[in-house]
Amino acid sequence: MARRLLGAGFPVAVYNRDRTKAAALKTAGAVVADSPREAAAGAAIMISMVADDAASRAIWLGEQGGLAGAARGAVLVECSTLTVSWVNELARAAAARGLELIDAPVAGSKPSAASGELKFLVGGGAAALEKVRPALNAMGQSITHFGPTGSGARVKLINNFMAGVHVVAWAEALTWIEQSGLDRGKTVDFLLAGATGSPIAKTIAPRMIADDYAPNFFLKLMAKDLGYAISEAAAQGGKLTTAAAALERFKQALAAGHGEKDMAAVVLPLRGKS
Repeated sequence: MARRLLGAGFPVAVYNRDRTKAAALKTAGAVVADSPREAAAGAAIMISMVADDAASRAIWLGEQGGLAGAARGAVLVECSTLTVSWVNELARAAAARGLELIDAPVAGSKPSAASGELKFLVGGGAAALEKVRPALNAMGQSITHFGPTGSGARVKLINNFMAGVHVVAWAEALTWIEQSGLDRGKTVDFLLAGATGSPIAKTIAPRMIADDYAPNFFLKLMAKDLGYAISEAAAQGGKLTTAAAALERFKQALAAGHGEKDMAAVVLPLRGKS
């Protein structure tokens, strides 16, 4: 995402808790900051992409957090997949400092980010969105404004809940196919060509078949997202029974040590593989 902004001519300052991960961006023209506060200094737009609520809180709050370095009138763009409650809390903290927040999580993983084809799911004020739209356009292929603050975060959790269920359904189906003696290639081709061949299925099934678990979307993050989705739905009186079942499969894979692999690795415990 930072490279897309640099390529579009934006001046970019970056911060990563692991400074070595930001070093490559220095050669591409970015300024590498020593803290979120330093990265935010003088910026009109501040963008965060981190793993969870705790990481987002650490990036934005505190003496060295992004809010402490931000100038009044700047816009925060939180692209991480977070709980709606934390997004709303962050929006209030930003407003208290004369800042605006856009929650803009994305659909798409590493390849989409590299090619500028992310899809932004936006919550927040329309005026604030217009301020950051050129930056979002540099990183993505679409921007959908779903409503007030928290709307983008909620839609992202719905999206990832459904994706996680699809991934687990395919893991179970593929294991069943392999155990049954059916021709796996013919059966999978038939399923992918029909109603069950969702985009996520067409991405995940080949990885499971090839035993290719190089991370495009970390398994541990899908487990986190399913947990967030279950909690958010419960707060509104909903019960995500299928999400709970899928989360149990992801927990099995986490317990087997697959958290740092691609989410397709959820199939491994079902196959009896470590």
